[in-house]
Amino acid sequence: MEAIRTRDLRKTYRTRVKAEGLGASFRALVKPDWRDVQAVKGVDLEVGRGDLVAFIGPNGAGKSTFIKMLCGILHPTAGDISVLGMSPIRERRRLAMRIGTVFGQKSQLWLHLPAADSLTLLAAIYEISDSERKRRVDELTDLFELGSFLQTPVRKLSLGQRIRCEVAASLLHDPELLFLDEPTIGLDVVVKQAIRELIIRRNKERGTTVFLTSHDPADIEHLCQRAVVIDNGTVVLDTPVDKLKTEYLGKKLIEVSFSTAQVVPVLEGVTETRDSGGLKTTLTVDTGVRPIGEVMERLSELGNVLDITISNPPMEEIIAAIFREEASG
Repeated sequence: MEAIRTRDLRKTYRTRVKAEGLGASFRALVKPDWRDVQAVKGVDLEVGRGDLVAFIGPNGAGKSTFIKMLCGILHPTAGDISVLGMSPIRERRRLAMRIGTVFGQKSQLWLHLPAADSLTLLAAIYEISDSERKRRVDELTDLFELGSFLQTPVRKLSLGQRIRCEVAASLLHDPELLFLDEPTIGLDVVVKQAIRELIIRRNKERGTTVFLTSHDPADIEHLCQRAVVIDNGTVVLDTPVDKLKTEYLGKKLIEVSFSTAQVVPVLEGVTETRDSGGLKTTLTVDTGVRPIGEVMERLSELGNVLDITISNPPMEEIIAAIFREEASG
């Protein structure tokens, strides 16, 4: 049985059309005009038990609407959904006991209470006995290294500490399916890597299915086995992440600042964008053609480098490249 299965899933919203001009605005109060907006347009998707899946796309693509329908928060306009063999529409409460959610910008913890108290409240909501709650909290505290701040009010935690508590809270009831919506947003590199390792460990040890949305290519590259790309409410690509890494994630951006104007040598697999003064340059490196280490060595040989920053291309650029490939194919 699949963890997630959708067939021709659709969601249409009715939105009010804003009237222009004083007279039109007055008429709109009496008889408003409406238009239909299709957020999700006939999505067919299957996710197996224990899979690690990235669900990616630009802002407004329909990702959040799709996830809310899977969780039972929104009802679809048309189509069928099965999550863990249940209907999110008819069996939302029973489903909630078997899924976990982490939304990077929305907390499920009580801000003015210590995280430990939030875990106690959540345990009561999920009907976990006191003895089992203590065992699970101890296990999660060790796993996520929460001991030093578990008794601190959530509002006083750093973002990285809060997200670790959020992920721990989502796992308290041992869910079979975990929805992660931008779980590493705003975190530093060290904390991001720690969160990723913890999620992978949970998947390996418990077989937890993970359904991730993220604009960070590193989340997709390190966490997921499969990538599903959605745009304008429809799935445009469903591919293994290994293929996505080779074809779309195999680029790095190097931003370099020089003390004096500098011309960077031409290298195969490297394209350059310079500012007008020649003091700064951005190199786009195709790592399949030219290893990143070799480019760094060539830059260090120039001798007047002030600063170097290496980053992934923005997710929007990766998605745009996918769209160009799909259109040309």
